[in-house]
Amino acid sequence: MQRRKSTEVRVGHVVIGAGNPIIVQSMTNTDTRNVKETLKQITRLAEAGCQIVRVAVPDQGAAAALKTICGQSRLPVIADIHFDYKLALEAVENGVQGLRINPGNIGEKWKIREVIKAVQEKGLPIRIGVNAGSLEKDLLESHGGPTAVGLVESALRHVRILEEEGYDHLKISLKASSVPLMLDAYRQIAGLVPYSLHLGVTEAGTVRSGVVKSAVGIGTLLAEGIGDTIRVSLTGDPAAEIPIALDILQVLGLRDKGTELISCPTCGRTQVNIERMAEQVEEKLSKLPPLKKKLSVAVMGCIVNGPGEAREADIGIAGGKGSGLLFQKGEIIARLPEKELLPALFARIDEFVKDYSQKGLEKE
Repeated sequence: MQRRKSTEVRVGHVVIGAGNPIIVQSMTNTDTRNVKETLKQITRLAEAGCQIVRVAVPDQGAAAALKTICGQSRLPVIADIHFDYKLALEAVENGVQGLRINPGNIGEKWKIREVIKAVQEKGLPIRIGVNAGSLEKDLLESHGGPTAVGLVESALRHVRILEEEGYDHLKISLKASSVPLMLDAYRQIAGLVPYSLHLGVTEAGTVRSGVVKSAVGIGTLLAEGIGDTIRVSLTGDPAAEIPIALDILQVLGLRDKGTELISCPTCGRTQVNIERMAEQVEEKLSKLPPLKKKLSVAVMGCIVNGPGEAREADIGIAGGKGSGLLFQKGEIIARLPEKELLPALFARIDEFVKDYSQKGLEKE
C-alpha cells in the first residue's frame, strides 16, 4: 500500500512519519506521582512491544516525578498536559521527549511562546490531540454536535497558533469513540496538512468492543495509507493494548516481526480437536521473546488440503485420524502420530526462536 507522505518527528530515539515504520504507543493509567508503579508499568509496556509511552501530568507533583521517571524509563516519555503552561515547562525541564497539549487551551500567547521556546531548545515535538468528547463549545454549537468538520477545524486552530510562532514539529490526532466519525476526520485532515498523524479510537471500551472498534478504525486508515503512529485504547491494563496494536500492523503487512497464527475454521472433514490444538499453539506463541523475523505458524484440521492452504506458513501441522503431517512452506516434512504433532511443532518453533530472537526491540 502507498503511505501518505508526512513530515518526520523524533520522540527520543523513535522516528515517526516520513515513511518510517508505524509506531505503537500507549499511556500509563497509574498515578504519575507514584514513580515506582509508573516505571513498573512502563517496563511491562516495553516488554509487550510498546515503543512510546504517554503519562498524565495533572499537577506539579506529577511534573516533579517525571525527572525520575524519564531518567529510568525504557521508553521515550510524552507528557500529557492540559491548560497549565508551567506544567509543560517543568515536564520539558525534567526530561520528557515530547508534549501532548492543545495550545489553544494554554492561554495567552506569551505562555504559548514560553512552551515553544522550551521544546525548541530541546528539539521536542508537540502532539495536538483533539477528542470529539471535549470539542470546543463554539464548534459544538456551530456544527450541531461533534462532527468530523468540527474536529478538523479544532485541530487547525491549534496548528495555526503554533505555525504563527514559527513552530511546526508536530503530530496530530483526531480521536472519537465513533468509528465513522473518526475515519471521516482523519481522511479530511490527511489532505490538509503534512504533519504525522497519530491514530486511535478513543473510549473504545473493554477488550471485546475495543478490539473491534480499533481494528476497524485504525486498520481501515492504515490500509488507506493514512497514519504514522497508533494506540489501541482499552479500558483496563494498558499492556493488553499492545498485542492488539501489533496484530493490526501484522495483518496489514506493516510489521515484519513477531508471530502469526493461521488456523482453519474446521469443517466436516476435521477428525482432531483442532480448536484445542490452535489454542495451545497460540499460548506458545504469546510467550515467545521478541523476534527479529516474522514467524507464521499454521494449525490445520485436514491433511488433504491443510499443507496447501497454509503453504505460506513457515511451519505447521495438519491433523488427521490418529495421525497428521508436519510441514514447512507447504512441503511435508514428516507424518506423525497425533500425540507427537504438537511436540514436533513446538520443537521447530524453539529452533526458530533460537535463530531469530532479539532483545531490546524498543530501542531500535
